[in-house]
Amino acid sequence: MSDKTSNNKRIAKNTLVLYFRMIFLMVISLYTSRVILDALGVEDYGIYNVVGGFVALFGLISAALTSACSRFLNFEMGKGDVQKQNVVFSTALTIQWTLAIIVFVIAEAIGVWYVNNVMVIPVERLTAANWCFQFSVFNFCMNIVTVPYNASIIAHEKMKTFAYVSLYEGVSKLIVSFLVYYEPFDRLVFYALMLLIIQFTVRYTYQVYCRKHFEECHYKRVFDKPLLRNMLSYSLWHLAGNGAPLLKNQGVNMVLNLFYGPTVNAARGIANQVEGAVHQFSSNFMIAINPQITQSYASGNMPYMFELVEKGTRFSFYLLFVITLPLLSYTDTILHIWLKEVPDYTLIFTQLTLIMMLVRALSRPMIIAQNATGNVRNFQLTIGFIIMLNLPLSYMFLKLGFGAEIVVIIALIIEIIALFVRIFMLKSTIPQFEPLRFITRILWNCCKVAFIPTLLMFILSMFIRHTIVIDFLFIILCFFLCLTSVIGLGCTRTERIYIVNKTRAILNKLRK
Repeated sequence: MSDKTSNNKRIAKNTLVLYFRMIFLMVISLYTSRVILDALGVEDYGIYNVVGGFVALFGLISAALTSACSRFLNFEMGKGDVQKQNVVFSTALTIQWTLAIIVFVIAEAIGVWYVNNVMVIPVERLTAANWCFQFSVFNFCMNIVTVPYNASIIAHEKMKTFAYVSLYEGVSKLIVSFLVYYEPFDRLVFYALMLLIIQFTVRYTYQVYCRKHFEECHYKRVFDKPLLRNMLSYSLWHLAGNGAPLLKNQGVNMVLNLFYGPTVNAARGIANQVEGAVHQFSSNFMIAINPQITQSYASGNMPYMFELVEKGTRFSFYLLFVITLPLLSYTDTILHIWLKEVPDYTLIFTQLTLIMMLVRALSRPMIIAQNATGNVRNFQLTIGFIIMLNLPLSYMFLKLGFGAEIVVIIALIIEIIALFVRIFMLKSTIPQFEPLRFITRILWNCCKVAFIPTLLMFILSMFIRHTIVIDFLFIILCFFLCLTSVIGLGCTRTERIYIVNKTRAILNKLRK
């Protein structure tokens, strides 16, 4: 069996494992959101989202170092140097612990003042918000020092372990959401404390597993100055690009709080929950394929890397589209079934966010390819600047009196611009990449797949009478329309044969 065939089978197997995890976690996540919104109420739910969002702003640096850790581990694995992998892991862990201490000091110095003096929070809930902030800071610091272990598991493509721990985390949060009803003190404070305890157990589990199974995951006091400089340099430039979306999301959330208060933050939080759940459909495939892209580049196998980038772009979009269009077509019905109380702006926030996710899915494989080269300065500075425009533009338009939905409209337009900038900038670091071929073959293919089901659902929605039963039947119809379009128009002949054969094999097993 060739290495390429073996790699493709491993990607397919890991994707399947992650999809079982995703389906389970998506159901848990969405139901947990319903329970927590009901238990905390709209106001406290909004407070948690905006306070937790402020803490997440410190994740700008962590996001960059996470990418650096994953990239350098995958690169050394592509070379097969175990000793160098240990140096990378130890260096990353040292950096993450140092970062955790710095974040804690800055959060205590600036964050407490911001929560008490700038955020729009009812006076009677200020004490609870402060406790929530403190627990969120510790939660975030715990998450920072988990990064090298998480990156090692993904780099080794041990997706079953990654899935099991994620399932534990999801089930634990569901249990906590019910315990909130019976808390011994303040519900918001209790919820934040329990999330901190869950994060601690997740971090400890990753640490024990990695030390037991991966030789390079035993910390050693090393000081590799060139590696440290390279990782920090990579992280610095990566900060501008991959940290910018976090600043956009959480910064805009804080701006919304200034103009509309915690109620609109609750609506934004629900939209983010939907985004996180649906995002798993495409991200699971990319988690499985990411190590292969980086390792192919490290080994000099450029044709296979480009094949993975193109396939990753198509299937990330397809997997997201088949679930997104049904949700877009009947968002209002789904929200009212899902939630006991739907806050204002939730509908428009959710719909625009889902559309933006489809655009973003087209960019993800190109970002991985760019990161694999290690030459990210110009790419990340440019993309970071474009995405950071969300914050000043959102503030300006809200100040001019536009509705809260304007922040998501701005984000969607900027995401489309960033997509085309990424396509043409990738050519500068990987000369073999052909932007026009990518646009005419991959992007056009995705647009073609999306057009017919979208048009048919738009026409049908104008003539049907909306009831829960009819909407449910049309959601199923929409799903199969999308699936038919993907298989018929979006897949190659080889891919269609593979899908048909696998489907037949599964059906034959079910009959026996």
